Amino acid sequence: MRISGLESIAAAGGAIALWGWGREGRAAYRAIRERCPQLPLTLFCGDAEAAEPRALGDARLSVRTRAGADALAAHALVVKSPGISPYRDEVRAAAARGTRFVGGTALWFGERAGADGVVADAVCVTGTKGKSTTTALLAHLLRAGGHRTALAGNIGLPLLELLDPRPAPDYWAIELSSFQTCDVAASGARPRIAVVTNVFPEHLDWHGSQQRYVEDKLKLVTAARPRIAVLNAADPTLAALRLPDSELRWYGDEGGWHLRGDRLYRGDAEVLDTAGMPLPGRHNRGNLCAVLTALEALGLDAAALAPAATGFRPLPHRLQSLGTRDGVEYVNDSISTTPHATLAALDCFAGRRVALLVGGHDRGLDWSDFATAMRTRAPATIVAMGQNGPRIAALLAPEAADAGFALHQADSLEQAMALAREALAGEGVLLLSPGAPSFGPYRDYVARGRHFAGLAGFDPEGISAIPGLGIA
Repeated sequence: MRISGLESIAAAGGAIALWGWGREGRAAYRAIRERCPQLPLTLFCGDAEAAEPRALGDARLSVRTRAGADALAAHALVVKSPGISPYRDEVRAAAARGTRFVGGTALWFGERAGADGVVADAVCVTGTKGKSTTTALLAHLLRAGGHRTALAGNIGLPLLELLDPRPAPDYWAIELSSFQTCDVAASGARPRIAVVTNVFPEHLDWHGSQQRYVEDKLKLVTAARPRIAVLNAADPTLAALRLPDSELRWYGDEGGWHLRGDRLYRGDAEVLDTAGMPLPGRHNRGNLCAVLTALEALGLDAAALAPAATGFRPLPHRLQSLGTRDGVEYVNDSISTTPHATLAALDCFAGRRVALLVGGHDRGLDWSDFATAMRTRAPATIVAMGQNGPRIAALLAPEAADAGFALHQADSLEQAMALAREALAGEGVLLLSPGAPSFGPYRDYVARGRHFAGLAGFDPEGISAIPGLGIA
């Protein structure tokens, strides 16, 4: 069943609810009120959030702080925030009784789809890592080519906050999390182009298993059936895909856009040297290959646009060099929430003296490959911290003894930084690349990165703005 945008809210019949009052939830509320001002709504949110919606003075809004199965099942449709897993027991129970759960992303796509179901101006990007940089770089190059472009989605601007922009953009560069790829598939709409950068385990607490995470992530290309799927040929999971409803465009192999060292090639033709570009790490230059492939899929001259990448402003909290204090360079890679991402970060500083901070919320990811890599790729010092810090330290202890790197444990970020600074003794890189989420001490990776910046002596207010959000 296709969702016909916000019209489906009014036409659904039965009771309608919102679930969650974060930025996505507030955007959904405003969009529904814009289209359906008289529609009775129930909002489920936490106790700490309830005061704000109650203060709106909306007589047709009922605010409740408990979202049990019976309460949810009393509604025909629940518009939920992305962080609420559809695999929770109460969601499954309500769905079994006929309640339909969608997100704001599904409503936006339903609103934008043409008669054939295709959202013709949408380029969607997902992947375990690299999706934010890829999406922002895509918007940057489109704008460099003179195209009015929206940069939105999981990158920090809910799509429903840009429901009816005037004038409309030529293109939408949309980042989607694994939570939101399910939404696009549920909407029944088809993106014009879908880009997938890579797939490896993450968000197992939301999805419930590695297999389900991969299935949900790939729904952007398997279930949403984009006209064109842009895939990384170097990723084994993606390379094995068969997508009969989509045209396939590959990057990362010698037939398409790929790298040879720092040099960028299109097939056998060398296009430019990427060494001086503001894209730290080989993986980020691989993201440029993804973007150029997507531009070609739009029918644009990607080779002519490629040099504009030199003017790209890197995103915050992603291998972000904050500066140097007393001989130590502080690098904020707080976005790193998997061991794979931490390994990629370490590769950017090969040959330099590095003290690495790892650990955070424990969601059960396997660190054994990371430990094995430390036999030959270890930094000078590793400090393990956070909920999974003891587990990581125990796994690394034999490798530290054999490979000769220093290993410490810390109870807090402040203590971890003190240990790292002491180990560096005024020379090297202090790298925060935790390989784990920030939940617990911090609201999100942004708060963790800001705390890191403050402890390092830099202004937290100046490091977090995402350049280019919105329409330009």
